[in-house]
Amino acid sequence: MIPDRALPPVTAVILAGGEARRMGGNDKGLIELAGRPMIEYVLESLRPQVSALLINANRNLDLYMRYGIPVVTDTLQGFHGPLAGMYSAMRAARTPLIATVPCDSPFVPPDLVRRLGRALLDTGSEIAVAHNGERVQPVFSLLDSSLADGLERFLERGGRKIDQWFAEQRTTVVDFGDAPDTFINVNTPEEVTQVEAKLREREAARG
Repeated sequence: MIPDRALPPVTAVILAGGEARRMGGNDKGLIELAGRPMIEYVLESLRPQVSALLINANRNLDLYMRYGIPVVTDTLQGFHGPLAGMYSAMRAARTPLIATVPCDSPFVPPDLVRRLGRALLDTGSEIAVAHNGERVQPVFSLLDSSLADGLERFLERGGRKIDQWFAEQRTTVVDFGDAPDTFINVNTPEEVTQVEAKLREREAARG
């Protein structure tokens, strides 16, 4: 096994560029959970895991900039899904690798990047993507930034399906079935209440 210290520097990218239609168009990263914007939970978990941070957003840029982290907008006009955010982040990042996480998943584990990185190095892959024990979770990924040119061509051809693009690269799947809370996200107002309850349970368990 290649030691963790062999992993090149990583920039974590919080993907907050979607339209959030099921949330009535509200910017999900800024929706409050237990009194804090959702993105703060993600930032708090990722900060110790990486060398740098970026936020990918297409609106409310001034609010995201308050966190003192570079905010990158999609270089393509309109909302083109997570691949557009990944592409924009690859162009903006100054590290060999980027790790992507959605803005609406507040339970990012403290070893997410390490586990993805270990798999990437062990297999010689270009992409390591998380699997929750049932299906691939493509927005929880570690990607080689040098893939930007190929991704640009894919997007210019009209490609939008993240699974299709991943299948065209050297991709390894990493089992996170032991950490199912990682992939809990918030898509509806009802889920806000459910996730808040889980957050309070965690806080109570910590004492």
